[in-house]
Amino acid sequence: MRETDRHEHGLAPGADARWLSGALALILAFMIGEVAAGLAAHSLALISDAAHMLTDAASIALVLVTARLAVRPPAGGYTYGLKRTEILSAQANGITLVLLAIWLGYTAIRHLLTPPAVTGGTVLGVALAGVAVNVAATMLIARAGGRGQPRSLNLAGAFQHILTDLYAFIATAVAGLIILATGFDRADAIATLVVVALMLHAGYGLLKDSGRIFLEAAPAGLSPAAVGAAMADRPLVCEVHDLHIWEITSGLPAASAHVLVALGADCHAVRADLEAFLSREYGITHATLQVDHVASAAGPATAVPGRPEADRHCDDAHGPAYRPGDA
Repeated sequence: MRETDRHEHGLAPGADARWLSGALALILAFMIGEVAAGLAAHSLALISDAAHMLTDAASIALVLVTARLAVRPPAGGYTYGLKRTEILSAQANGITLVLLAIWLGYTAIRHLLTPPAVTGGTVLGVALAGVAVNVAATMLIARAGGRGQPRSLNLAGAFQHILTDLYAFIATAVAGLIILATGFDRADAIATLVVVALMLHAGYGLLKDSGRIFLEAAPAGLSPAAVGAAMADRPLVCEVHDLHIWEITSGLPAASAHVLVALGADCHAVRADLEAFLSREYGITHATLQVDHVASAAGPATAVPGRPEADRHCDDAHGPAYRPGDA
């Protein structure tokens, strides 16, 4: 595997930052106009849509920034470089979404109780324009990813943000149509609550995913027990313990483990086999494996009743030990 394949976590290969910059400029320009229209029409739904578009702009800006930071080589105390700046931004983005949703939800409930007069025509017109802007931004982001779809995780996150905002604009357009047809001003507040639900869902997802990375949990959907058992079933492996699996940043899993191999086995060959196996089967390209022979690892330790011979070399093992046949 080439070095460029192993460490590319910014924009996907072939991605063009110009398309992302165009989407960002389009969203920011429309957001400013939408805030003005929302204030003029007394529409909380439009203002909430604009708040959500602000998070869309932040997610696209994040892609552009992290694409530059990710290629910086490690330096000083930052032995992994600045790859986790993406996670810091995700935390800030998630917290902002939740706080905005709480404020908008509170205001929407107040408008349900005492609805202001809302200009339905303005709400409908701006919402339909918002649908068009989001469709255009979606096409630009897809173009930036190459082959019609975004491929990097950062780009995919921005893509999902824009799609979520598209649904919010559709809800706002329906509210504007209802106000025009029936004069039911509370539809604006109801549409706002729909947007609030979408914002809370997106904010919770960001906080949950970034929180897992900060706590160095295994990537979602990847079972360390299954990985350990599979490693133990590789040829000449007698035991795997002290297995740790975490994410350096999104889409960049890492692992470390102590591996015991049969006496007389080629440690280097077993390590190379395990590294290739982890990369091929689980996408773990950053693996640090300490490989020892069973006898040499267990030799000097003192026997402990109830513990197999292979366990005696590690008095402070973290987590379970995996042996052949545990799967």
